[in-house]
Amino acid sequence: MVLVLTHDDCLTHVTPPGHPEQVNRLVAVERGLAGLAVTRQDAPMGDVADVLRCHPVSHHDRIKARVPAQGWAQLDADTHLSPGSYTAAMRAVGGMCHAVDHVLADGGRAFVAARPPGHHATRETAMGFCLFGTVAIGAMRALEVHGLTRVAVLDFDVHHGNGTQDLLWDEPRIRFVSSHQMPLYPGSGHPGERGAHGQITNLPLAEGTGGTQMRAVWQPVLDDLLTWQPELILISAGFDAHRADPLAGLLWTEEDFAWLTGAICDVAEECCEGRVVSSLEGGYDLEALADSVAAHVEELGRQGA
Repeated sequence: MVLVLTHDDCLTHVTPPGHPEQVNRLVAVERGLAGLAVTRQDAPMGDVADVLRCHPVSHHDRIKARVPAQGWAQLDADTHLSPGSYTAAMRAVGGMCHAVDHVLADGGRAFVAARPPGHHATRETAMGFCLFGTVAIGAMRALEVHGLTRVAVLDFDVHHGNGTQDLLWDEPRIRFVSSHQMPLYPGSGHPGERGAHGQITNLPLAEGTGGTQMRAVWQPVLDDLLTWQPELILISAGFDAHRADPLAGLLWTEEDFAWLTGAICDVAEECCEGRVVSSLEGGYDLEALADSVAAHVEELGRQGA
């Protein structure tokens, strides 16, 4: 069964009224998970040493120091801190790192249902709702703690994973692939952005792109991964490419998320004994988020059977 890591602390990251990255997103995720055959664990608190593999200590300390005693602290136009935000972010980091440890020790699949998301946080800047680069931190743990030499990070959020790209730009042991609507926030993710070692692949998609075009773009990339033979696959699982999402204009459905999840798991079965860790990123229509998470996690479990 899929291991699901989450924690009630992730509900204490409270954004201002009307903000799309809201507490009710996790409520919707739980609704999507209801009835699925999963194993659950509380996400542990993250270790600062894991954060520092991607971010300088000044970034970590600045986030922690800006947390308000009450109300909100605003880091940019989109990114806010409330009294519980640092703890929530460290639960996301801890859940990701524990999931990596778990699948490398025991096999299987894991889904980290935590917030705030992470893939927009660059080395020294919190942005786009994100404080720490959760999935990149997990990838670096796989390299530095477990001794892996080939890790794939696959991001299908509708927004480019600019933070993950920044954090992994100089890392030849990690292949990063991001599909995303373009043009759209944050404005990066052009195909020419290849990383210091050519290990980054960006797949920009035009507004209105649906599942058929998505599959045609992703399949060659997944075929190429088969030749590279990753030892672990990590997913930045954003569900805001759904046709109902209010922040973007792609036309995916939950069936498309299921297909892509299954295709990724097929690669994992061939390369790394099926080991996949997925972490929640975006998705802002609550009904679509619940349905898409259900399809994603069900497919993680079905492909692992």
